[in-house]
Amino acid sequence: MVSKDQGIGGAILAVCVIVALGFALLVIFPGEISKFLGMSTSGDTIRLDAVLILVSIAFIAILAIGAWIGWTMATTPPPKPIEEITTEVEEKKEEPKMEEPAKMADESTTEEKAAPKKKK
Repeated sequence: MVSKDQGIGGAILAVCVIVALGFALLVIFPGEISKFLGMSTSGDTIRLDAVLILVSIAFIAILAIGAWIGWTMATTPPPKPIEEITTEVEEKKEEPKMEEPAKMADESTTEEKAAPKKKK
């Protein structure tokens, strides 16, 4: 059974292949396509329109990506300065931790108990 994501991916793949083939046919055989569709325009006009539409879509897509990047940069808060981060790290190192010596003592007794169980 195909998952939802795989199904959507397959549909996107099929649409892209069909559109690519249609575009290639429009650019390579514009006269035959216009006759097949019953259009009275020339093949050169159809070829020019196909290229114009494709370039327009690509240009709009690039502008949309640029707008998305700009929106993301405008709405993301700035990172902390490095000086603040280093002072926070230094403060954490200077703070004595009361729990660590007790934990270390517990671990050493645990290790001593586990040591005799090992056979060489």
